[in-house]
Amino acid sequence: MPANFFTALLLVSLFSGSLAMGAPSQPKKSTEANESDLFASGTEKLLAGDYAAAEKDLRAAVKADDKNAAAHNNLAFVLRKQGSVHFDEALKQYNRAIELNDKLAEAYMYRGVLYQAMGKKDLALSDHARLLELGRGDLAKELEWVLDNGKEKEPPQFFGVVQKE
Repeated sequence: MPANFFTALLLVSLFSGSLAMGAPSQPKKSTEANESDLFASGTEKLLAGDYAAAEKDLRAAVKADDKNAAAHNNLAFVLRKQGSVHFDEALKQYNRAIELNDKLAEAYMYRGVLYQAMGKKDLALSDHARLLELGRGDLAKELEWVLDNGKEKEPPQFFGVVQKE
């Protein structure tokens, strides 16, 4: 075979390889934010008092990972803060958080607040006792304040909000 054939073959090979190698790689685009980002974003909005926006992110976080007790707890909080029409669903979310992590003191704290708002002081007192069992006298003290005063402290203190997963 003539040398020109091999030279041409080599040039074609190098040229086509350099095109492939020189093409920029395209990052994979995620159509959904990951669950951790949704939790963080929802919690940030919760702490800013934007409960409706927080609800959206926290619902998405729970949908992405139904076993995230902290996300269920924080979703319950924003539901509860949006009024009594949401109390039943908030209770389901607190109960799910506790089902997933029966040592999640924050869920007992604000479930107790919810029970107080629902007129179920006996159940709120049970959550108070559970907080003491868990060694969370700090949260038990805050729940006791709510039970004694019939309302939460203002502005919101976020005692029972889980801020990190």
